[in-house]
Amino acid sequence: MAATIRRFVECESPSDDAAAVTRFVELVSDTVAPFGKVKTYPGGKFGRLLVAEMQLPGRRKSGQVLALGHSDTVWPVGTLRTMPFRQMNGRLWGPGVLDMKAGIVFFLFAVRALRELDIAAGSKVLLQLNPDEEVGSDVSRPLTEKNAARSKAVLVLEPGTGLTGKLKTARKGVGSFSVLVKGRASHAGVDFEAGASAVLELARQIDHIAGFTQLERGITVNPGVISGGTRSNVVAAEARVEVDIRVLRLRDAPALEKKFRALRPFDRRCTIEVTGGLNRPPMERSAGIVALFRKARELGREIGVELEESLTGGGSDGNFTAALGIPTLDGLGAVGEGAHAANESLLVDRMADRTALMAKLLATL
Repeated sequence: MAATIRRFVECESPSDDAAAVTRFVELVSDTVAPFGKVKTYPGGKFGRLLVAEMQLPGRRKSGQVLALGHSDTVWPVGTLRTMPFRQMNGRLWGPGVLDMKAGIVFFLFAVRALRELDIAAGSKVLLQLNPDEEVGSDVSRPLTEKNAARSKAVLVLEPGTGLTGKLKTARKGVGSFSVLVKGRASHAGVDFEAGASAVLELARQIDHIAGFTQLERGITVNPGVISGGTRSNVVAAEARVEVDIRVLRLRDAPALEKKFRALRPFDRRCTIEVTGGLNRPPMERSAGIVALFRKARELGREIGVELEESLTGGGSDGNFTAALGIPTLDGLGAVGEGAHAANESLLVDRMADRTALMAKLLATL
């Protein structure tokens, strides 16, 4: 398993490099080919999407289970030079090892185990890997929703939460807004009063926007990137802020969007343009999700693992499937830490039990 994870990690696949992602998809396709029927689909400006139907024991299949992952990472090609794959201190390290190439490997080895042990799977099993998850899933979302709608359950191969590997039964919804302020340029020394500073207006708006956060309701609003102005001796004609939003409940999203659309300038000589909205609906902890988690916990106990559940502020493609009402269990991938960070790594001694849990889920559902 470690050798396969290494091959996957060393095939770098950043979201913004379609050729690199497609190379990785081809590597996965070759790995799956002995036990799955693979199809790939165009991904527009991204790499290709992969969908593979697993060939598993058992003649009678009832319904479909979708295993959902992504082929893209946040790491640019060349990261391996400064952050090479390595195995040390009981961990595997490298760009994308945790998020989420190991999760893909766990799924593939779970399928191999069922085949080699001749254990029947109760359902048809599909694997889907999306090339654009880290950048919003705009291209892959329709196919994700189409395959999820045909499924009785969705198993998401994202890493678990924390070093205990808690499964994820709820995720916040994710969105972004861009607020553009247009003012009036003038010479800051010669004609200061003729100008209307977009930068000053934006500063006031940012303070107002930050007040939209309601921690008690699980709503966070983060003005994360600002830009504006041209020179210090010019009253700025334009400024912009990019804002990240997170909501715990879908019903909170319309009211938050209304607040953004209602923004008005403090300085009436300025204008405000607002674009954006909710990208991923929240994965709310439904009865179906709870039942699926309890099944996983029961199976975990059979192999001596006590599973816990968690809520996370990050989004995944599981948000889309849960929003359709399909029971979705997330965080079934690797146990580790440092996703999107220089210390990205997974615990080697948790590889076997996560793979066994996946195999038991595929055999049971």
